[in-house]
Amino acid sequence: MTNSLLFLLFSFFLLLSALMVVVSRNSIYSVLFLVLSFISASSLLFLLESEFISLLFIIIYVGAIAVLFLFVVMMLDIKILNYSKDTLKYFPVGSFIGLVFLIEMFLGIYTNFKSNPYTESFLSNYHINWFDKIDSLTEIEAVGKILYTYYVLQFLIAGIILLLSVIGAVVLALNISSQSNKNKKQLVFKQVARTYKNSLFVHKK
Repeated sequence: MTNSLLFLLFSFFLLLSALMVVVSRNSIYSVLFLVLSFISASSLLFLLESEFISLLFIIIYVGAIAVLFLFVVMMLDIKILNYSKDTLKYFPVGSFIGLVFLIEMFLGIYTNFKSNPYTESFLSNYHINWFDKIDSLTEIEAVGKILYTYYVLQFLIAGIILLLSVIGAVVLALNISSQSNKNKKQLVFKQVARTYKNSLFVHKK
């Protein structure tokens, strides 16, 4: 009962945030609603016991792509315009495209999924918990065991490549040039070893 209520709640937030991504005039608000839709989708995947894909949603989409969108939008400084005049102009074309996608989605569901043949049988209430019968291993544990046993070398190579990319980004951000020797440096020894004679005092009248 609790899982069903949470599923309906996160589904409502997902649909609402996806609608606000399109409807919102401010592009920054659209990106924030996009982050909310990603978080709602990952919560739905958590409820469906797909923890690995849910964490990928949070790490990749929310942590990288959505933040990149937000930085780009904030750096471009896009002005908020009034699109009320063009709304009715493009509404028929947008409604037609949305209807086509909706029909394709329902056709895909109708062709790939079938109804339960045991709905009108006494076997409909007979439930087997295959999660306890087969193995109680979660998705993350299974992926981790395969990753750290059969693909250790590939995992270490990917980590070294990412480390080199981070070091390269830091070196490029330092902006080392030929004029770096002209920069002022702080000589702590001279500051500490100064005396009363070579000190500079400021007197106020």
